[in-house]
Amino acid sequence: MDARVKESLEIIKRGIVDLIDEEELVKKLERSYKENKPLKIKAGFDPTAPDLHLGHTVLLRKLRQFQELGHEVYFLIGDFTAMIGDPTGRSETRPALTKEQVLENAKTYKEQVFKILDPERTKIVFNSSWFEKMSAEDIIRLCAKYTVARILERDDFKKRFESGIPIAIHELIYPLFQAYDSVALEADVELGGTDQLFNLLIGRHIQKEYGQEPQVIITLPILEGLDGVQKMSKSLGNYVGIMEPPFEMYGKIMSIPDELMWKYYILLTDIPASEIEEMKQGVEKGSFHPKEAKKRLARYIVEQFHSKEDAIKAEEEFERVFSKREAPREVPEFEVTAGKLWLPGFLRDNKIVKSGSEAKRLISQGAIDINSEKVKEEELELAPGEYILRIGKKKFIKLVVK
Repeated sequence: MDARVKESLEIIKRGIVDLIDEEELVKKLERSYKENKPLKIKAGFDPTAPDLHLGHTVLLRKLRQFQELGHEVYFLIGDFTAMIGDPTGRSETRPALTKEQVLENAKTYKEQVFKILDPERTKIVFNSSWFEKMSAEDIIRLCAKYTVARILERDDFKKRFESGIPIAIHELIYPLFQAYDSVALEADVELGGTDQLFNLLIGRHIQKEYGQEPQVIITLPILEGLDGVQKMSKSLGNYVGIMEPPFEMYGKIMSIPDELMWKYYILLTDIPASEIEEMKQGVEKGSFHPKEAKKRLARYIVEQFHSKEDAIKAEEEFERVFSKREAPREVPEFEVTAGKLWLPGFLRDNKIVKSGSEAKRLISQGAIDINSEKVKEEELELAPGEYILRIGKKKFIKLVVK
């Protein structure tokens, strides 16, 4: 095997789950390097939410690695298919988005992806550019290339069908539309999460049906969120947004379970696997403190999305707040009138906590301080002055009392 191909394979295979198949990828790489023609690497994103988080970057980082190996990335925004809604992993029909919602979300995607991807080697494409040109006859011909029986083999469809939960016709053809994206782009390689394997395999089948060489499939693991259990998701609140401020990003990484950080190291950094294993062994033997390993990870991630200076400042601030128990230098300020303040209502109304009952629970647990003194009553008597309020471990606000 050519040395360049061997080196490329080693980089490509780091952290992946499925490679279908390696022999085909080797042939594509050999041809690419021999003809000096970059491979077309495709990944599709349905712009169903405006913000990207670290879970999305697992895929983006692999795309960047392909770029560094000399290949061209097609960042496909599924503006047409997002109006259908990907049924993958759904137990019920996904609500469709309007075109206006999709385009607004897509705009923010374009702003964010270049924090990782190389703009020179990235082509942002919208699948509406080919689907809107398709006639009814074209769509019928596409649908004729796959069977309902095969579609119903997919686990989520199978469960819904057997449980009598409705499956709309448009959901059944979604995988075919996603597959046709690969035909339109003549993709050599497609990347996706492990939950997308079924759809990606259909892409290979449909490319063959249209007389194309089938794409190689690479799947990447789903990244668990800060709780270490559930998939990272904004709706679950266990996410790290790539546009978040440095201190917030740093603090969130420091809060992940120790055992999860090694997966984050592999999927979110370029630190050599041998070096990561050495750190892991050090932690297990007690010669390297897990907090130091996590601090290095947090610095790396903040630097990736902000700067080295920001990472250093975030770490210093984190030490001040959580090791020395001091308040952050910059905290939100709220002006209140001197006298009695019913704290649960104030925290709820200013969206500092989700509800008054949550605030009451925090007070009863001794999890709220005012100027380093534990709050014991729900009603505070405040004289004019400034007060630092700590809510839980991470939230700080300043009360300016007049």
